[in-house]
Amino acid sequence: MTVLLNDNIVSALGFTAEENYRNVKQGVCGLKFFADRYDLPEPFMASEIDDVRLNESFAGVSAGVSAVTGKKTMAGHDKADVWKEKNKVKYSKLEKAAIVSVSEALKGTNVDPSNGRVLFILSTTKGNVFLLDENESQGYERDQLLLCRSAELIARFFGNGNPPMVVSNACISGASAMITAQRELRSGRFDYVIVTGADVLSKFIVTGFQSFKALSQNVCKPFDANRAGLNIGEAVATAIMTERSENELRNGDIEFTAGAVRNDANHISGPSRTGEGSCLALRAVMKGIDPDEIAFVSAHGTATLYNDEMEAVALARAGLHHVPVSGLKGYFGHTLGAAGVLESVISTRALKDGIILKTYGLETPGVTNPLDIVTENRKTTKRRCIKMLSGFGGCNVATLFTKY
Repeated sequence: MTVLLNDNIVSALGFTAEENYRNVKQGVCGLKFFADRYDLPEPFMASEIDDVRLNESFAGVSAGVSAVTGKKTMAGHDKADVWKEKNKVKYSKLEKAAIVSVSEALKGTNVDPSNGRVLFILSTTKGNVFLLDENESQGYERDQLLLCRSAELIARFFGNGNPPMVVSNACISGASAMITAQRELRSGRFDYVIVTGADVLSKFIVTGFQSFKALSQNVCKPFDANRAGLNIGEAVATAIMTERSENELRNGDIEFTAGAVRNDANHISGPSRTGEGSCLALRAVMKGIDPDEIAFVSAHGTATLYNDEMEAVALARAGLHHVPVSGLKGYFGHTLGAAGVLESVISTRALKDGIILKTYGLETPGVTNPLDIVTENRKTTKRRCIKMLSGFGGCNVATLFTKY
């Protein structure tokens, strides 16, 4: 069985998974108003990782790594030589945050990230897209525009010589990466997979969403009758996954029970009005599972007019309309390639805690198919939850988690 061994989140709400979960549970919103960022004519609401705290954390991680000498990495290099190579690299904000996140997730585990039986997977939609701007690219390698180069820099920082994988599939990237990790583990090629979802703010991303009027200048309102668009968020989240036999499972372990991707190719940016792909993904992970076993569904809930309506349709078609629904975008914004990992980490921590988290920003439910949208934290004794996401191009994903 595939289990989540450990996790981490670096976001506007904290630098550990526990800190992030605690803030969400207490109803803290990490979004803020940006009036003049990137010299844009329109302001926007977003969440942002604190640069000062990130740089301090990265310096601490780097100092710890540089102090380890005399050991060999899996590629056979002395770690002192690897450190010299690291000193030549100017790491981007995304890469720094990913390294900090992985480092924190490794704490409390016996995982040696340099071992050949460990695989790194990076989930991101845009990576270092800011480097397209020549005014911003000074000091960076040109290759850092490539998602594979960022993944390589992150894996190499930890002495891992395996070619890392990159999963970049719009908003479902993070959950797709976790499904990929499960497949790699079950193939027997690896003992551990470190999945990191990461995206940060950039002018390219903000103007892209502004161009089709998708951003709200207020805190987003998932599933609300007066929802006016999404907020962008930056975050990095890491989940370390491994395989255990049923006899090895411990009380409180979280199993990655099932995952499914279904594409309906409805439109380059608009979701299917019938929720076709999302419904098929939900039905796939629910095969053999009684809907009454589900504590809650963690919806994509972007607070855009069509996404929330589509999800309501898909949940109704999949027979899950009576299951409590929770949305996390009002705390973090839409964190793009990090969303699938981040929201899975928060959701599974809530499952372990016996809590269904409220949907921040919801005031007046406003979707055609009535749903049980959670507006105040609730207790639950059920042991399963579903995470669902949808993205551009008609891609959809659903994952099922079980608490033991």
